[in-house]
Amino acid sequence: MADPKKTTPTLRNKKAFFEFHIDKSFEAGIVLQGTEVKSLRAGHASFTDSFAYIQHGEIWLKDLYIKEFEHGNYNNHDTRRDRKLLLNREEIRKIDTALKQKGFTLVPLRIYFKKGKAKVEIGLAKGKKMFDKRATIAAKDVKRETERQLKQQL
Repeated sequence: MADPKKTTPTLRNKKAFFEFHIDKSFEAGIVLQGTEVKSLRAGHASFTDSFAYIQHGEIWLKDLYIKEFEHGNYNNHDTRRDRKLLLNREEIRKIDTALKQKGFTLVPLRIYFKKGKAKVEIGLAKGKKMFDKRATIAAKDVKRETERQLKQQL
């Protein structure tokens, strides 16, 4: 029986939330090779410049970096290969129609494990303008200051 206190790492794409307005998110399975799972469980992955695209009715994740497993053998995986995402046809159709609208893109938001299976949360996103980014930073600063003041009053 698995230890209930032990949690698997959740890898978050913090830059996606800063650079994009996330309109809608979807949970997708991801097709991985053997050593990729071990590297993900160890938390060795990076979202830098990664995105998802649709090709022949399938969704693929491009440029997701998953480090080679240190204790692997000659069968180690390619670190930046395209990885297939598993969604049902209806979800793929919804994503496809949204991507055809101007300005939308598909970005990975986080990778996590659910019931032993690796899952990717992908988001339908629209790029932020520079003034939007500044407004986001200002809102975070205000929130941080109010939390500090509340903490000092207690």
